[in-house]
Amino acid sequence: MLQDLKNLKMSRLIFKGYSAGVIGRIVELHASYYHKHWGLGLFFETKVAFKMAEFFSRFDKDRDCFWYVRKDGQIEGSIAIDGINAKKEGAHLRWFILSPKIQGQGLGKKLIKEAINFCKKKKYDSIYLWTFEGLDIARHIYEKYGFKLVEQHKGSRWGVRLNEQRFELHLQ
Repeated sequence: MLQDLKNLKMSRLIFKGYSAGVIGRIVELHASYYHKHWGLGLFFETKVAFKMAEFFSRFDKDRDCFWYVRKDGQIEGSIAIDGINAKKEGAHLRWFILSPKIQGQGLGKKLIKEAINFCKKKKYDSIYLWTFEGLDIARHIYEKYGFKLVEQHKGSRWGVRLNEQRFELHLQ
């Protein structure tokens, strides 16, 4: 009963789709976190902004989904499924982030479950994501839900040289 109440409260914090300011706020969360902890700067922030703007400009609710967390009137986190190439490459999990204000409350797990369930409903064969070595909390969540590390190499996808990693979850 207590767990059901907690799930209901969390569900009331999670919304689907676009909302005014969501792109700017999610870009801000990424830029602030990755600058503070990894030294990523202008290249990274503009890439996140460009890719999110591009995603929303071609958004199709029949193949894509975006969830965000709103608490106390402020957007505090997100996750997206980009399904544009889902048939060939798998669905792309993107922009998974939570502000420090809401970390540790189970909302990251709830967002991952939403994304996986969406992909299952769409009958996508797999989900993939790109990240980099050292994001241990996120990696733990991915692996808890069955994602496997399938590729890693040194690269500069985010504007600095890091050990880039690709994780996949096969659904079929």
